[in-house]
Amino acid sequence: MCGEVETRLAFRVGGTVVIEAPFRLCYFLPMTQTPKPVHVIGAGMAGSEAAWALANAGVPVVLHEMRPIVKTDVHQTDGFAELVCSNSFRSDDAEQNAVGLLHEEMRRAGSLVMAAAAVAKVPAGGALAVDRDIFSKFVTEKLTAHPLVTVERGEVAGLPPVDWDNVIIASGPLTSAALGEAIAGLTGAEELAFFDAIAPIVYRDSIDMSVCWFQSRYDKVGPDGDGKDYINCPLDRDQYNTFIRELIESEKGDFQEWEKNTPYFDGCLPIEVMAERGHETLRWGPMKPVGLTNAHNPTVKPYAIIQLRQDNALGTLYNMVGFQTKMKHGEQTRVFRTIPGLEKAEFARLGGLHRNTFLNSPKVLDGTMRLKNQPRLRFAGQVTGVEGYVESAAMGILAGRFAAAERQSREISLPPRNSALGALLAHITGEANVETFQPMNVNFGLFPEVETPLDAEGKKPRGKAKGPARKRAHTARALREVDAWLGLRADAAE
Repeated sequence: MCGEVETRLAFRVGGTVVIEAPFRLCYFLPMTQTPKPVHVIGAGMAGSEAAWALANAGVPVVLHEMRPIVKTDVHQTDGFAELVCSNSFRSDDAEQNAVGLLHEEMRRAGSLVMAAAAVAKVPAGGALAVDRDIFSKFVTEKLTAHPLVTVERGEVAGLPPVDWDNVIIASGPLTSAALGEAIAGLTGAEELAFFDAIAPIVYRDSIDMSVCWFQSRYDKVGPDGDGKDYINCPLDRDQYNTFIRELIESEKGDFQEWEKNTPYFDGCLPIEVMAERGHETLRWGPMKPVGLTNAHNPTVKPYAIIQLRQDNALGTLYNMVGFQTKMKHGEQTRVFRTIPGLEKAEFARLGGLHRNTFLNSPKVLDGTMRLKNQPRLRFAGQVTGVEGYVESAAMGILAGRFAAAERQSREISLPPRNSALGALLAHITGEANVETFQPMNVNFGLFPEVETPLDAEGKKPRGKAKGPARKRAHTARALREVDAWLGLRADAAE
């Protein structure tokens, strides 16, 4: 920065002043240069986390969100990080569960999503579930209030301009057609896609509680629960058989010609597709009756059970757990009202189906999620081939940290390979088979082997104790290494 002062210079010959004239002196002041902004496309889970990580690292962000100017088939609002499917982030057990471990790693890394979840939390046993409106409002307000975040509403219709030299594409599974086509053309690979289905939401006061009862599976008490966080609808054998037949025979939504060969993601199959795969499939999946006792008839074991989980803070809405569906809306109402306790159910939202798209990331992305043939573009979230809210958000955190380091000319520090963050990153950036790549939730199978500590008697755990001991070893190692990677325990978003 150049500053100016005015002075006068006098030229002398001997002792005589010949001329005296004004003179402006330019000098350089010390300054802190603001770096160029990083552009983040999409304000979903991953994009919100990426923008937050960048801004908190001191890097300006332009956050592009096409809603409400361009709408999608499933979003209901223009808020950031809107939850369009379940309101659950799954298990919050950081000692025995891989997704719970990921929650804790994200908290330590200053996650905005985890901070929002803490504010919007609703009872869900051992799971972390949120009021989706409170959650989205928190994320939106935090980002729009940040002095280094500029929000631009409108579609990025095609590849970002060339002068955007550092871009994170976190447009999600519902990437607009124009941007999706541009990405597909740039990767030179055939676009990969799968269908993702949404579960219905029922009004609490329309559920018959003389038939249903409150209970968490195995009476498990979560952080804010009391062991009675789910509503349970019991079915006997005949009712179950009838329900399966109705699911299979129900009228399904039609596919577009170009959608017909798109595979489903096995972790989020429509309920009727599960029914078609075997008569007992649902009894070993979302309708399993174990760990539950009918409060109205304790001596009779239900043949199958449907669980509903609280979906908002008021407790007025309940989500049908695992009941994502592609049945037509009229059929959903008819079939689901055959469930005991839901005969008069009123639905705040019926189920639906949408197409998710994702890159063959192990083939086209480098180790920091940059596109190999155009490194100015970095990807984050579900479009990279991770599945689940928290997995998507976690990749947003990493993308933001990587982009910030790059902008500030710092060395990029990868998360430890033994952590949940590192395991997911490694999977999508090279360790997965490019020929069979499919979206993946975080799980201990992605982690390197761990040495199981000896028990109190100095022996290796055996039998039923072996699995829990191995999981605890995984989580303990991961958190130690994450703390070392972060340097200090990061402050959570306020």
